[in-house]
Amino acid sequence: MNNKKNFKSGFVTLIGRPNVGKSTLMNALVGQKIAITSSKPQTTRNRIQTIYTDEQGQIIFLDTPGIHKAKNKLGDYMVSTAYQTFSEVDLICFLVEADTFIGAGERAIAEALSKVRTPIFLVINKIDKVETPRLLEVIDAYKDLADFKEIIPVSALKGENTNDLINTIFKYLEEGPMYFDEDMVTDQPERQIAAELIREKALRNLSDEIPHGIAVVIERMKERTKGNLIDIDASIVCERDSHKRIIIGKQGTMIKKIGMEARKDIEVMTGVKVNLKLWVKVRKDWRDSDIMMKNFGYNEKDI
Repeated sequence: MNNKKNFKSGFVTLIGRPNVGKSTLMNALVGQKIAITSSKPQTTRNRIQTIYTDEQGQIIFLDTPGIHKAKNKLGDYMVSTAYQTFSEVDLICFLVEADTFIGAGERAIAEALSKVRTPIFLVINKIDKVETPRLLEVIDAYKDLADFKEIIPVSALKGENTNDLINTIFKYLEEGPMYFDEDMVTDQPERQIAAELIREKALRNLSDEIPHGIAVVIERMKERTKGNLIDIDASIVCERDSHKRIIIGKQGTMIKKIGMEARKDIEVMTGVKVNLKLWVKVRKDWRDSDIMMKNFGYNEKDI
């Protein structure tokens, strides 16, 4: 329990269309890789909580799936997960890109935001990609799209203005408790983060039509008796036999690459050596199966 005077705390959701940099921003704010990132849309599937704590207080960030037009039950789940946070938080950060124009997706999100009373920040990301005149045009175009309390330009990738965002968020939060220990940066179990890190490497290495149809399941994650090595057995689940062949690659080259890259990140997370073994399984149309989605870690009450 926190006893400090003037200590503020609260929950903040990061929302926006796919691939606007929500996960990259959240990782930059907490100073550690928690959420996976990729150039492909719909990277984040579950709601992920990370925790920022300093002398001012504690902010719990909710990174949500990108809001998009759903094509299957998994897509419906992802979008509902994002919208559900609107009524659960103390502040909403609506992320947009500095190098794109307002589209139907942004307008749909703005319409949904018009129905909430929660304070809303417009966070314009990727300002490192545009010159100042263009940024001013973007601000002018967006400023009347919703009732924004603040408009804050940032570069999640470069870490520009992220401190300004943190300090401004604290101005809108009320005094409150320390919800998590000050050294915690996420409430996600290591098992779940390991699965997501493997999925990230698959997203980055596989062709466009495959990643949306994969899930990763950790079958076993056990630390050896001496405590200097963790054994992890994981399955990459896909929807077609043709996808399985691509994921494995010629003479196993692709799955070896995915495993090697994932192992390095998991070792950074755990602080010990990791023995990672990967398998590929086919589960046809799992993204439209409530049972399989539940088995693959998606919250039953949101399906």
